[in-house]
Amino acid sequence: MKLLRVGTAGAETPALLDAEGVLRDLSGLVADIDGTVLADDVALARIRSAGDAGDLPVLDATGLRVGPPLGRIGKIVCIGLNYHDHARETGAEPPTEPVIFFKAADTVVGPNDTVLVPRGSVKTDWEVELAVVIGRTARYLESAEEGLAHVGGYAVAHDVSEREFQIERGGTWDKGKNCETFNPLGPWLVTADEVPDPQALSLKLWVNGELKQDGTTAEQIFPVGEVVRYVSQFMTLYPGDVINTGTPAGVALGQPEPKPFLRGGDVVELEISGLGRQRQELKNA
Repeated sequence: MKLLRVGTAGAETPALLDAEGVLRDLSGLVADIDGTVLADDVALARIRSAGDAGDLPVLDATGLRVGPPLGRIGKIVCIGLNYHDHARETGAEPPTEPVIFFKAADTVVGPNDTVLVPRGSVKTDWEVELAVVIGRTARYLESAEEGLAHVGGYAVAHDVSEREFQIERGGTWDKGKNCETFNPLGPWLVTADEVPDPQALSLKLWVNGELKQDGTTAEQIFPVGEVVRYVSQFMTLYPGDVINTGTPAGVALGQPEPKPFLRGGDVVELEISGLGRQRQELKNA
């Protein structure tokens, strides 16, 4: 299923994009798309049955804002340097264990919302990423297969990053990762049953119409199931938590000088096969 949330920021309505591409209203079945729903097999079955039957009210998508597809996000765990090609382009040694950092839930915006270039920024960068949404509580998982079994769905994430803040401002990546609007998410949350192999997804990103990233999740150093297993050794993952699983080669940081970092007025578009497409115009904060 393709689940989404539409409407003005902070007042989104839960919705379903059906097999014919028709937008359907889910507000009669669930209050929101969140971890509670993802952990409720009965609720998910009810949504699926109503969608298959065509019984849900149709929403007019004309001019309707698409918000983040997940409400009440608990935490956003991010995996750094998780693609072989990205490690090569930045001159970094591939990590022997996943690199973990966090993004605050309030960095999340809709897939087509404005992204703000922070004040004083000179190195704002792009990163298309596969986002994993947890569907079952995960703690001390023993295998990658168990990790996959705890995934509720997948989405497109844009892990916008400010590289000077991240690398040159006294330590910890979080400074360059938590600026306002730095995590566009969506358009859809695609349930895990529709993504049989998360290691066979194409990721692409364009800046002002020029293709910058053209990768595949097959390049991940630590695949999705292993990432979920590993993270569960250090923290409990709850339904509605998100893991951003890293970015392939093609970021501005990996380009020759002068590196083409983002500026106000730029347009970034990105997509992952089967998970939808984003488009953001950048403005100065």
